[in-house]
Amino acid sequence: MVTVPRKISRMRGHEPVPFVVNEGARLFWTEQGSGPPVLLIMGLSFTHEMWYRVIPAIVPHFRAIMFDNRGMGRSDVPRGPYSIAQMARDAAAVLDAAGVTKAHILGASMGGMIAQELAFRNPDRVESLMLACTSYSGLFARWPDLRRLPRPVPWTRASRTERENALIPLLYADGTPRARIEEDFQIRMQCRWTSKGFLNQFAGILLWNSYRWLPRLEVPTLVLHGEQDCLIPVANGKVIAARIPRAELCAIPDAGHILMTDQPEACTAAVARFLEPWLSRVD
Repeated sequence: MVTVPRKISRMRGHEPVPFVVNEGARLFWTEQGSGPPVLLIMGLSFTHEMWYRVIPAIVPHFRAIMFDNRGMGRSDVPRGPYSIAQMARDAAAVLDAAGVTKAHILGASMGGMIAQELAFRNPDRVESLMLACTSYSGLFARWPDLRRLPRPVPWTRASRTERENALIPLLYADGTPRARIEEDFQIRMQCRWTSKGFLNQFAGILLWNSYRWLPRLEVPTLVLHGEQDCLIPVANGKVIAARIPRAELCAIPDAGHILMTDQPEACTAAVARFLEPWLSRVD
């Protein structure tokens, strides 16, 4: 049985305010737990609900803040394309709405790109970085293994369920139990998805590159990557870890791109271990 995180919006007086407006888009955000803040940024076309495997490891000691990137879920789908820099400014706006000056940032895939951009543009707002299954560029990094996609796939005519099933070999490790994949499907199929939002986000990925300025990041960084990641190969994570000073690389065996589904225990343990020093300081 899948447990979806309960949505708790920050309160002003007695009125919930689960939205913040930034640069023409109304962004949905929510939070759970209390303690040092952790901002979670999801990847291409995914919504905040997909953190459901991670939240139980964070909320006992931290305040988890989540949101839907522009173009997906409960957030608006404004005219695009969207840039990674613009979506990083969205993330900063969510921190403002939550009343948070500085937070730990956990970003997955495109969310990891947004996290890098936020740390570069607003280093005073980032306590630490956790970069999962992400890259330093869209066009100029190691490309996906597209041989994993079945052919032919009628992408323009396929239903969402057909597309999701076709992407399994690209997103998950070979040994991932089908039951776990079905749990992810159950969450994703309940969330609003738009082709316009997908294409606008994807354009931002293609045009973005952090390679040159990664050595200028001066923040504790954990790079998490699945060794079987066929969408964003682990070579990309290794480059990020090598270029950010003192970054730690944690390569997860038997994990693909959706590494939190493939190896949830190993991933959440790595996140908890990385965050533990800050919890000790609070205690």
